[in-house]
Amino acid sequence: MQKLKMELPLWIQPGTRHARWFGPLEEVDGAQVPRLIGVLNCEPGMGKTFDIGLERLTGGCEFPTGSAINTIDRGRLEKEGSATFRGARAEASELHALRGALRGTFFLETFGCQMNDHDSEKVAGVLLSRGYTQVASPESASLILYNTCSIREKAAQKVFSRLGEFGLTENAGRIIGVLGCVAQQEGEEIFRRAPWVSLVCGSASYSKLPELLAQVEAGNQRVTGLDTDTDETFETEITRRDNPWRAYLTIIEGCDKACSYCVVPYTRGPERSRASDAILREVRQLAELGYSEVQLLGQTVNSYLDPTPGKMRFSELLLAVADQVGIRRVRFTTSHPSDFTQDIVDALDSQPKLCNHVHLPVQSGSTRVLRAMQRTYSREEYLEKIGMIRGAKRAISITTDIIVGFPGETDEDLAETLSLLDAVKYDNVFSFKYSPRPHTPSLAMSGLISEEEKSRRLALLQEKQREIQTARHLTMVGEKFELLVSGKSRRENQWSGHTSCHRVINFSSQEQALLGKYVQVRVTGATPNSLVGEQALGLGEPHL
Repeated sequence: MQKLKMELPLWIQPGTRHARWFGPLEEVDGAQVPRLIGVLNCEPGMGKTFDIGLERLTGGCEFPTGSAINTIDRGRLEKEGSATFRGARAEASELHALRGALRGTFFLETFGCQMNDHDSEKVAGVLLSRGYTQVASPESASLILYNTCSIREKAAQKVFSRLGEFGLTENAGRIIGVLGCVAQQEGEEIFRRAPWVSLVCGSASYSKLPELLAQVEAGNQRVTGLDTDTDETFETEITRRDNPWRAYLTIIEGCDKACSYCVVPYTRGPERSRASDAILREVRQLAELGYSEVQLLGQTVNSYLDPTPGKMRFSELLLAVADQVGIRRVRFTTSHPSDFTQDIVDALDSQPKLCNHVHLPVQSGSTRVLRAMQRTYSREEYLEKIGMIRGAKRAISITTDIIVGFPGETDEDLAETLSLLDAVKYDNVFSFKYSPRPHTPSLAMSGLISEEEKSRRLALLQEKQREIQTARHLTMVGEKFELLVSGKSRRENQWSGHTSCHRVINFSSQEQALLGKYVQVRVTGATPNSLVGEQALGLGEPHL
């Protein structure tokens, strides 16, 4: 715990409710200035957001050069000098309280989707605020947490495999907890299967983590947080951001669609939408911290219903987020076809900051199977939504999810799904074998398909999509795109990033320190899953 220094100057940024903690002095351009530790947002009326340089707390990796924290705050320090940041000292009592909150180390492993990734950011923020230090392995941790996914059986099995690595005799002094969808799905049954687990907490109860942890720390061996129908899921006290350039925001939680194969309504509860003013307030804070790209999340993100008197529509919310100063890209996922309407396409057309990518899960190309899945639309109705998107002024990338081997699916049904790939020409397909899940109507269906046959069907679908993606990518050779650089290869001068339309381009550049920057890249080659290019300078306007 020596990494956390208590005697830190606290500077309140004029005109805002932002507090910045600073550590020891360091030399910048010949001047002695304090090193930034973290940024705390103290906006009243919503949860605080704490974006912190984790290396200061954990001894782990530093943020890459160009991250939000380094870019904004180090830049201000260089320009304005150390005198600006000699603000008021924190009260001694507050420092003692912070010092007394220090507890131990935690290891957090996340399974599943982007919503789970964002949930883990919330969990980590809560733990860091309580004085825990994050470590890279469970062997080094006094608190071990698994944030789980139950959308497919394999993901749930992984969790119990992890839990099986611990035993009552090997668990002395450790707290082990299961979070997320498996926690919600299995509940107290987890205690029976793994008696060494002390905490079972679903995603809607993360705001209660401090009190749940207090119970565990006090010696309670079986603590649960399993509420689902609560708006408190949106506001945790502190959120730690793992990505220094793109920030996730959950705007709707749960699902009311009741698909016959899906456990989400059981594990995440009914749909609850976050207030638009709270969303926009957090977006403004993120922009002030240097985040240029935000991604709005929800199991059915376009089903958003604003609970405030303003009743902002989803398309209006998209435009309002894009209007915030400092925001350059806005993404959203996942959309449900039944709630995808023309006004969303119109918003994408009118505002270039809205990324031209729509993830629209179809699940099957057969109307008969769609009805068995209770998907609330037919093949023909889905294709009408595709036509709406293809009719936009901008070229909009479309990706989807498909399940093969659903109970009763015939060769003819599979052929319809394969023909849908030809009709739509998806830019990417996330494909899966049907996985029976507890608490779902599909468990009682007849016509189960063997694992071997499901694997065969999946291979057929993936090969067809591979051919489609290869052909589509080859048409892009010679085109130029704007990228947000998010990766650096071990190979010299090799970088990667995403376009606005969510394509990955691996490219070469002689420039240094590109992480977090927007660059223009010309495509020089193509593979089925990505594009290859080189940084382009002065070659006209890029595609987005």
